[in-house]
Amino acid sequence: MGLLTGDEKHGPAATSTLDALWVLYDRVLRVSPATAGAPDRDRFLLSKGHGPMAYYAVLAAKGFVPVEWLSSFGAYDSPLGHHPDRLLVPGAEIGSGSLGHGLPLAVGTALGLRAQGLTGPAVWVLIGDGELDEGSNHEAIAFAGPAGLDRLHTVVIDNASASQSRPGGIAARFAAGGWSTVTVDGRDHAALYDAFTAPHPGRPHAVVARVDARNPTV
Repeated sequence: MGLLTGDEKHGPAATSTLDALWVLYDRVLRVSPATAGAPDRDRFLLSKGHGPMAYYAVLAAKGFVPVEWLSSFGAYDSPLGHHPDRLLVPGAEIGSGSLGHGLPLAVGTALGLRAQGLTGPAVWVLIGDGELDEGSNHEAIAFAGPAGLDRLHTVVIDNASASQSRPGGIAARFAAGGWSTVTVDGRDHAALYDAFTAPHPGRPHAVVARVDARNPTV
């Protein structure tokens, strides 16, 4: 991420996601630059698109985008904008940044894959805790559990940015909707991997990753 220059607005929104993104792309997601258009690929949707610097860095490290692009982040003619554009960023599944859109899109993606008989691909979406202030997410949570969307996975980055609290915490909100849930240290790669790969037959899975965005090294 040190190569990313320009306006560092929403820096903590990016650094809080770096570890989760790395573990996903390095050890979990079945997608590569060569398979980015394959029907049986895993899908990753970055809903927390208003802080995409870590996402771009991981995509570059994994060969989806040229490393040379990173230094142009946020420039007028750069494909790496302050919000990702799926038409400009190889490997990006959606254009994102407006809060509350990614999880509903992930639900629709999981439904679409099921309708096509594609039961292998996993659908992952990364959202921020502040996005749970948006009602569209709660509609998606309420639908996905009873629908048995067990290929759907949500990573919630909890950096204490939400303006409203939830009784019992974030994981309890998903559990009430019929989801499998686990809460982990969002900087612990081993714990993240175990949480991402935990079995959850018949249910969608939510991983709440707690981080201190003010200190990206802990």
